[in-house]
Amino acid sequence: MKKTAFITGANKGIGFEIVKQLGQAGWKVVLGARSAERGEAAVSELTSKGLDIEFVQIDMGDLKSIQRATDTITKKYPDLMLLVNNAGMPGAFSRSFTDTKEEDLRNAFEVNFFGTFRLNQRLFPIIKDNEGTIVNVSTDMASLDHIQNAGFALNAFDYNSSKTANNAMTVSMAYELKSSRAQVFAVTPGFTSTDLNGNAEGGKTKEAAAAIIVGYVTDGKHHNGEFLDEKGVYAW
Repeated sequence: MKKTAFITGANKGIGFEIVKQLGQAGWKVVLGARSAERGEAAVSELTSKGLDIEFVQIDMGDLKSIQRATDTITKKYPDLMLLVNNAGMPGAFSRSFTDTKEEDLRNAFEVNFFGTFRLNQRLFPIIKDNEGTIVNVSTDMASLDHIQNAGFALNAFDYNSSKTANNAMTVSMAYELKSSRAQVFAVTPGFTSTDLNGNAEGGKTKEAAAAIIVGYVTDGKHHNGEFLDEKGVYAW
């Protein structure tokens, strides 16, 4: 029997590649995207290759959209085994704490933290009952250890802090699953060239980044409460 996954922010970039790679591994994948037009186009592209992909519209900045999507998921896919919270937005990628504007901070938190919180809280019971997995896609820059000790860190307080809060959510969710076979963990794929950063040069490909996340999902190990990069456990 096929396992079912739901991936957000999946009409392009790393999310699209996660959907593709899981589909190729034999999963039924529900592709979540804010734009119905782009989401349906992505599904058409993947189903034309024989993959089992379906579409659910979801805008991570809109509570009603999240409610509609979770109602659909709950009714149509009660066997859901995997949620990958890939959708995110950069805020303004502020250059420093001093340069950070409150509006940009709030915008980053609205999608990266509150939207993800709303979706996680609504689908958590299904994943727990099905002994499944939730992956919160993170970033190196969410690590306080990295910001403090790395030779170079992009000090984008709006984006970084929203993802650090997301990491705190991962820990809290995982704590609730200590005695369960279900799991919640965070993965940073590392610097990847995507639309999020203007396809900055020098990053890994979207395919390689997605493979890191898919690898941890499918390795058969229990990663509950871990923060992982391509090498293994990463410092919070």
